[in-house]
Amino acid sequence: MVTAPSLEALRPAGPPESGAGSWRRPWRRLAPADWSVLRVYALSRIGVWIVVYGAAWIFPGDPSAKQPTPWVSRWDRWDWGHFKRIAEFGYFTGQGAAGSAQPDNREAFFPGFPMLVRLLHSLGMGWTFSGLLISFVAGAVAVVALARIARLYLSRRGGSGGVAAGASAGLPAAEGGPDVGRRAALFLLLSPCAVFLAAGYTEAIFLAFALPAWLAAKRGRWPLASLLAMGATVTRISGLFLLAALVVEFFLGSGGLRERLRSLPWLALPAVPVVGYFGYLYARTGDLMAWKHAEERGWNREFHAPWEAWHNTWVAAFGHVQSTGFAVMFQAELVAMVLGVVLLGVLAWRRRWSETAYMALSLWALGTSYWYVSVPRATLLWWPLWIGLALCSLRWRWVKDAYVCVAGPLMALMVVAFTTGRWAG
Repeated sequence: MVTAPSLEALRPAGPPESGAGSWRRPWRRLAPADWSVLRVYALSRIGVWIVVYGAAWIFPGDPSAKQPTPWVSRWDRWDWGHFKRIAEFGYFTGQGAAGSAQPDNREAFFPGFPMLVRLLHSLGMGWTFSGLLISFVAGAVAVVALARIARLYLSRRGGSGGVAAGASAGLPAAEGGPDVGRRAALFLLLSPCAVFLAAGYTEAIFLAFALPAWLAAKRGRWPLASLLAMGATVTRISGLFLLAALVVEFFLGSGGLRERLRSLPWLALPAVPVVGYFGYLYARTGDLMAWKHAEERGWNREFHAPWEAWHNTWVAAFGHVQSTGFAVMFQAELVAMVLGVVLLGVLAWRRRWSETAYMALSLWALGTSYWYVSVPRATLLWWPLWIGLALCSLRWRWVKDAYVCVAGPLMALMVVAFTTGRWAG
């Protein structure tokens, strides 16, 4: 008879360390299952770097070039320019700053990631390399946390939906927990837009805070969850959606509510960075909604009804009014939105109300603009999607095979598009 592993089995193995030693040697806190996930992560990074190297030679900026552009410069594109300018000049100085003749609407980007870039640059690292290094380290943290959450979910499902799912798929019982975590990480790392986990963007650093925060919340460690969620909210507005999920989880989670109410004040902490940033923009511009107005000016994110946003995106995708590069990206926006709505429905059907709140707010924010923008990128932040796919793949082997065969080439294609300047969305 196969039984679900206990919660203790999901915690790192080995003797715990205390004091400064545990911080100096954090790798001692990693279990064998965590190292397995990190091995997948390292191999995926090598794969991405190989694609970038090949694309630099096959698609040079100058067709007559005899040498490709430097590897690091291939990542110096698109929104990274905003983060770099914020890190170098702040929000209100330098070319394109707010109030200049041609503002670049950099107020739409939260300060957490640029602050880290500036810190590393002050230590002697190049701007672009600093962004890449942050994403590389943050990505490792994120996939370990994602795998641990997946193993925790598997242990709590139990029965036919838990470890027994792994057994029914032909997996050894002992591999049920570790394998589901490794699969969740693999599915995330092979997702079509996974290039943004490697680039100097905020997806990786957001997940590096949000996923450990969620894991801490599921284990009832609310002070730690709130502190980690602060890192998420200082990085992206999506941190507020995470906060909403934490609040729902707090009141609907297991355990005695009276005991948990002692930790309720901690849930105010994640809102502090957002209030502080909005207050800073208001002090400099006199506009309480400076962030929202920057989003509207730069990316057409003024409010529209969901059906209007769908219609406008559909016309852009299939109405032959955009160039082919933009049209195909709008097609991807539609596919990602459908996927998000299906995921929302599944979560609500399974009464996973905290994740439902997270997804509902995410889709509302993404689906009420003039048209859809960055929805495929946002799928990277939908951790219930990657865990759900991993759980399904334990039961039905073909899920993993189909995903790897379809998503892998799409991911490589997106890496080429991004690093060769052909990205259009």
